[in-house]
Amino acid sequence: MMLNKKYFPLVIIFSALLFSTFLLNGQDLKPIDIKLPKPMFVGTPQNIKVPNLEKPLGRPRDPFLAPVGTANVALNKPVVASDNYPVIGEVEQVTDGDKEAEDGSYVEFGPFLQHVTIDLQAEHTIFAVVIWHYHKQPCVYNDVIVQISNDPAFKKDVKTIFNNDHDNSAKLGTGKDKNYVETAEGKLIDAGGFQGRYVRCYSNGNSNSDLNHYIEVEVYGLAVKGE
Repeated sequence: MMLNKKYFPLVIIFSALLFSTFLLNGQDLKPIDIKLPKPMFVGTPQNIKVPNLEKPLGRPRDPFLAPVGTANVALNKPVVASDNYPVIGEVEQVTDGDKEAEDGSYVEFGPFLQHVTIDLQAEHTIFAVVIWHYHKQPCVYNDVIVQISNDPAFKKDVKTIFNNDHDNSAKLGTGKDKNYVETAEGKLIDAGGFQGRYVRCYSNGNSNSDLNHYIEVEVYGLAVKGE
């Protein structure tokens, strides 16, 4: 018997959920607890002319499920950056837990391609990464790429979990993910349960200026047994 085409999406979603459950070895799942900062603007941003821009949901995003015990393992962990002399702030602010968009809550790096690398200090199974670049006003950051590795130099065994660099200007491969507008929710990226000790986030300026900003990066995961 042939399945009606209108049910294909439901079958795909069910299969994906079932597959994810198998991957997690039947562990109990619950929504990860993400504490959000206060919104700095409301409504749909206007006049942002960026190609391949995702449409806003118009509502809070759906809860993200992960195994019980999953937590932000990046909090207060060491951070290094490609720009050793930020224009504003300190590199440590990337993992200090402050997600507000007020003055003094963000670090500003110079122009062109920049990255920050978080050392989780042990290998973790990573389920999600949430990034807040700068959400005081609507903007879109260019060439957002997020990678996981056990190599601090990111020369081998690199897993890319997000890439919206559509013209390969960052020289890290062409990405298929969409550009997005920064909001107080941050950008939640499904990490697929990849394992690694280091998380690296790239950006290459934004729709308002050539500079790069980070308010906070959270990494939701569980320590690998034996670590």
